[in-house]
Amino acid sequence: MEVYEKINYLLQEKSISKKEFADQLIALSPKLKTTGTTPSLQTIYRYLNGGREIKIELIPYIAEVLGIPEQELFEFGIEYASSYNYRHSKEIREIIDLLQYLPQSKIIELKEQLLRHKILNDEKLI
Repeated sequence: MEVYEKINYLLQEKSISKKEFADQLIALSPKLKTTGTTPSLQTIYRYLNGGREIKIELIPYIAEVLGIPEQELFEFGIEYASSYNYRHSKEIREIIDLLQYLPQSKIIELKEQLLRHKILNDEKLI
């Protein structure tokens, strides 16, 4: 996963449109080292679409708009690994957070049930 994909993931998770994100980023007035100016709306859209490399000096501003620590933009744990998790991230995170309360026997049952679903899904693909 690229950083721009992680940003888009977080935008979707936080229900922030690309336009809202871009407007908030511009409002912070970040300055690009190469030009000394704030990136344009079009440039920000290119960052979000992967058409341009995100400049390192924008990272603190992007993190501020998203309300996250800068480091989170570079963390790509398992919850970001698949398109299923991408679409269902809030639910997946809630489930992961709740697993600590599940007794060991129920964890084994859950794993077995998930494996059965995987097998059924794999059979549909054949």
